[in-house]
Amino acid sequence: MYSITLWEFAALALAAVLVGFSKTAVSGANTVSLALFAAVLPARESTGVLLPILIAGDILAVMTYRRHAHWPTLWRLFPAVGAGVVLGTLFMMWADDSEVRTSIGAILLLMSAVTLWRRRRLDAPQVEEKASRAGRVKARSYGVLGGFTTMVANAGGPVMSMYLLSAGFRKLGFLGTSAWFFLIVNSAKVPFSAGLGLINAHSLLLDATVVLFVVPGAYIGKVCVHRINERLFERLVILATVVGGVQLLLR
Repeated sequence: MYSITLWEFAALALAAVLVGFSKTAVSGANTVSLALFAAVLPARESTGVLLPILIAGDILAVMTYRRHAHWPTLWRLFPAVGAGVVLGTLFMMWADDSEVRTSIGAILLLMSAVTLWRRRRLDAPQVEEKASRAGRVKARSYGVLGGFTTMVANAGGPVMSMYLLSAGFRKLGFLGTSAWFFLIVNSAKVPFSAGLGLINAHSLLLDATVVLFVVPGAYIGKVCVHRINERLFERLVILATVVGGVQLLLR
């Protein structure tokens, strides 16, 4: 069993609350959850423990926004995401805990930079040429990167957020499409994670002790989604993510 203190359990519970909140309000907040899980648990194993927590949040998000998904976008992304998941699985087969921890830290910093770049781009009009060759290449590129980052570090959220926002999705369409995307992708990752030994009886028992904390986070997100000052919250998320990423790189 994982040996954790009361304070460490509190950190995992807070991370679960943030997962629920991110799934129904501010996508990307779960990068803080990733940093917390990797700080409390061995980095490699933390990805397997966090995955069922994320799926619980995905289920709540789909229940809330299931009618707002744009399925043509999802079908366009899935093949490339599958390739990225396979690449991430191959990486996890040979990477040890130190390499995974360093990779997670680097991915967190990269995703923070991506989010900052995305926010600057939002001020300019975005036109997505969905049927063009450039549009297909863009979807494949984001899909492979999203699949790899979600397999290695459960950190595909910022990549997909940037793609969906650049495609012109408004809030409800964004949340509905994102909810279905991650429910399907995260569920598909379970056999890969189990095959790598990242999901087992011990990890599932720890999941059972913290998964209920996802519910209040999802409820708070649903209540706040139309009122929240997302720009301020994104700044806090980015700051916490950078701190978490640096902490993992220096451990």
